[in-house]
Amino acid sequence: MFASQTPTTSHSRPPATCSPPAGGGDQPEPASVRVRAGSRSFRRPAKVALVLLLALTPAVAIQAEDWRQFRGPGGAASGGTQDLPVQWSATSNLAWQADLPGPGSSSPILVGERIFVTSYTGYGLSKDEPRTASKLSRQVVCLDRATGKILWTREFANQVREDDYRGYLTEHGYASSTPTSDGTRVYAFLGKSGVVALDLDGKVLWQVEVGQESSNRRWGSAASLVVSSQSLFVNASEESQTVYALDPETGKQQWKATGSALELAYGTPALVELGDGRTDLVLAAPGEIWGLNAQTGKLRWFAEHTLTGNVCPSVVVHEKTAFVFGGFGSAGSFAVTLGGEGELGAKAKPWTSRTSSYVATPVYHEGRLYWVDDRGQAHCCDANTGELVYRERVPDLDTGGRPVYASPVVSAGRLYVPTRWNGVLVVAAGTRYEELARNRLADDDSEFNATPAIADGALYLRSNKRLYRVQASGQ
Repeated sequence: MFASQTPTTSHSRPPATCSPPAGGGDQPEPASVRVRAGSRSFRRPAKVALVLLLALTPAVAIQAEDWRQFRGPGGAASGGTQDLPVQWSATSNLAWQADLPGPGSSSPILVGERIFVTSYTGYGLSKDEPRTASKLSRQVVCLDRATGKILWTREFANQVREDDYRGYLTEHGYASSTPTSDGTRVYAFLGKSGVVALDLDGKVLWQVEVGQESSNRRWGSAASLVVSSQSLFVNASEESQTVYALDPETGKQQWKATGSALELAYGTPALVELGDGRTDLVLAAPGEIWGLNAQTGKLRWFAEHTLTGNVCPSVVVHEKTAFVFGGFGSAGSFAVTLGGEGELGAKAKPWTSRTSSYVATPVYHEGRLYWVDDRGQAHCCDANTGELVYRERVPDLDTGGRPVYASPVVSAGRLYVPTRWNGVLVVAAGTRYEELARNRLADDDSEFNATPAIADGALYLRSNKRLYRVQASGQ
């Protein structure tokens, strides 16, 4: 059920310079011209046939208590001042639990009275017995927000063979991309089987292919979807080294931006409104960070950096600053001031640091960035200077693997960090590591890989077995 797509914009590397906007905005150039910047060659984008006229704001007014994408509203991973429970168990502060069809590292999203989450079955359920790749199937599951009752499940058989269940793929599986919603439809990324749109009652509206390739690591799909009123954005780095903008209503391609630097860029793009009608789609790749015109796909700006190998965390944005973490071999972090044009130099980077996160995306809170890395070390750094505030090993975590995979969320000055095997950490946001509680649900021995969601004064947790709503008793 793939729809035929025709490319409209393509570049193998971002252009070295961006022409000043004519008539108030970037316009794609009519010719494709190869240029070079340093040792990098790339192609300027060809003319975009479709001109998007509406602002890139949410299509449906977001309810105050919705959480419609990976890391919630604006990708900020913040529940604001919602006072979530500090402690819970199977018999206390647990509103409900629901068994899921299969495992997954994707997060739940919350749309009105419904919850949506993805899972997979048939293959890759055990390192010892991975089963047959042709049996792989993915599910989009809809649950009632108040009760946890499953309202419907839609099954999507694998249409193209995915990478084998081995190596790093065993860390996260085949349902790692968090779905998103504009309040009318829900969208899910199924890797080499494409992107699918459903209405809120589970009717499949369209399914389109976004590539069937594999990176040189064969690590599988990871990036999550982002939607605006006009476009659904897909980082298909693993499948085609391409960022796509699709029409949310039809799935038709609006533009695409292709670059070999995207091959190991696993983060979810950030949609950043900068005023005067300008919206940038920001994405970090090994060696570069890009700012694309979200309406046309043309590159507005880029900056080189020293993070090599692969970049897994998503870009963190606060006001007009982007924070980038990642890299392997040469790992680190840096800040970039947004709003520029062309190639950004050193002046656009307020700070750089060797402190980094390999998997988890840090969370910004009151001038600091917090995360627990995949080795179980808790970090806090000053968002204004990059200086390390603390780094401390979290005690009593199981060893022999990566003890933390999920990203932290914050609410009412408390960080909530799922570990894979040792419960959810509740940590005070401050200048020293202060663990307030560690909550483990004893009858669930599966991994907790997913980043939580927050709404209604409740914390929504996903394991490889179940979905949980944690809420103060009596609410």
